[in-house]
Amino acid sequence: MEAAKVDKDDFLYPRSRYYGQVKPENLVFNANLQEFAQRINFICSLETSGKITPEDAYEQIKALWKKLKQTKKDLHIGENPFGGEGQS
Repeated sequence: MEAAKVDKDDFLYPRSRYYGQVKPENLVFNANLQEFAQRINFICSLETSGKITPEDAYEQIKALWKKLKQTKKDLHIGENPFGGEGQS
């Protein structure tokens, strides 16, 4: 019975391998980004099928975007405190 649950979870929540620079903050952000994409997909499907209104879908997506943006800021993704790349 447990194998069926794992297969269902793998189907519903697939994870892709990370090929970027391996740093803890990059791995955490990548996991958050993949979760963001999955949730957006679910919200779009619910809106397309008429289960939620376009306004509700928009508000949910907006909230998820703000959460992802805050995670990026908290993890200092895209910031280089030592100047540019390749400088000594």
